Amino acid sequence: MVVILKKTTWVLLFTALLFTNILQAQQKRNYSLSDFIDSAEHHLPVLLQKQALVDAAKATVVDARHSFLPSAFVADELALGTDNSIPGSYLSYGIIPSTSSGVRASNDYQSAVGNIAIFQSQYELLDFGLKKAKQDNAKAYSALTQADLDREKYLLKWQVGKLYFNVLKNQFQLAIEQQNVARYEAIYKIIEAVTMSGIKAGADSSLAMAELSKSRVTFNQTDGNIRSLQQQLYYLTGISPDKFLIDTTSTRNSLSALSGLSAAKAPGGFANPIIDYYNKEELLYKQTETLVKKSYLPRVFLNASGWARGSSIDYAGNYKSLDQGLGYQRFNYMIGASLVYDLFNVVHRKDKLAISHFNTIASDYGMQQQELSLQNVSNLADESIKTSMKNLMEIPVQIKSSQDTYDQKTAQYKAGIINLIDLTNASFVLYRAQSDYVQTLSDWLLANLDKAAATGNLDVFIQSIKK
Repeated sequence: MVVILKKTTWVLLFTALLFTNILQAQQKRNYSLSDFIDSAEHHLPVLLQKQALVDAAKATVVDARHSFLPSAFVADELALGTDNSIPGSYLSYGIIPSTSSGVRASNDYQSAVGNIAIFQSQYELLDFGLKKAKQDNAKAYSALTQADLDREKYLLKWQVGKLYFNVLKNQFQLAIEQQNVARYEAIYKIIEAVTMSGIKAGADSSLAMAELSKSRVTFNQTDGNIRSLQQQLYYLTGISPDKFLIDTTSTRNSLSALSGLSAAKAPGGFANPIIDYYNKEELLYKQTETLVKKSYLPRVFLNASGWARGSSIDYAGNYKSLDQGLGYQRFNYMIGASLVYDLFNVVHRKDKLAISHFNTIASDYGMQQQELSLQNVSNLADESIKTSMKNLMEIPVQIKSSQDTYDQKTAQYKAGIINLIDLTNASFVLYRAQSDYVQTLSDWLLANLDKAAATGNLDVFIQSIKK
């Protein structure tokens, strides 16, 4: 369990910070870690971009399903031209107009009118599992884009959590710096009093002023650190620094609730969006392998067509008036099945399968590397938690002892028993003990954050902070 300092010690440690917050309370509101994360999830354009990609991937699933609808089209053509042809075959290049008859001795340039209407349809009767493979591949891609969005949000939560605790640490430290400034101001006043009484020489006042100035510089640096961290939070969340406060009191009250979190384990191993992304990526590559196999199998098509024609040239080859070629005079239909197979499919299939197979292997190694990295983060966090817990047991003793020493040295200096160096040394020891506590508390919180993120318990951790 985390050792919580006595109430009087907390009051001494954070009075200045809380006093500053009270002065701004009417203009600012307190934000919890959950508030910052909720704002970040609706603020960053990269998340909106990835959400749009998720929607596009879902539309791809529908498109894959609709791609297997039968093709069907109708057309009607009216043409004016000659009818001169000769026997023989040729390969069409798609730009040579067709002459359907007109094989005669004379080269007759007389124009004729004809029209044709056609309906044609094709349905893939047998695809040997290609339809299902395409849909499964589209669904796997959709799942991957969703996993990518979830991973981005998870990493964002982790990043915002680190910033939040760093702001919190610096706010605690700012309170200590403010107390340190107040101590040196008090020391300076004591020196003035003992100097005027003739107990001490005036040189002590110069040394005390130097220490006071140094403490103010450190205070300003810490305040600047807070502002820099707040700007980073502003970038991620869109919440302006002049509109938010971090409530240190509610966070301190959460420490007991958080104390058992360091030992928490993710249920069922890694329930982690970072790992899930690689699982979905590997699944997509496996589905792609299946799709490649199905894509190069034979395909059986059912074809149907119907057409009607009219011409101003009759069956005997006589040219009639042009207007007699406008009506439909002959009607035909045809239905048939076709088997289509590219003889080089074996080569293409082998090449595509090799690409997909190596992508699958690469994705599996990527997942192993990510698992190894997260396990390392978890192990380091465990060690940091153990060290911090031990220190949190000792530091309250250190603070109490240094506070007692400082009070004794102050009284001794007033009585002229010790010199200023002894008093400033006692002040520094107290300052260091308070700073050590803030650093240790920050290490403990950040280690728990890393542990929770690495084991997939980040949301549980955030909710615990919210309590």
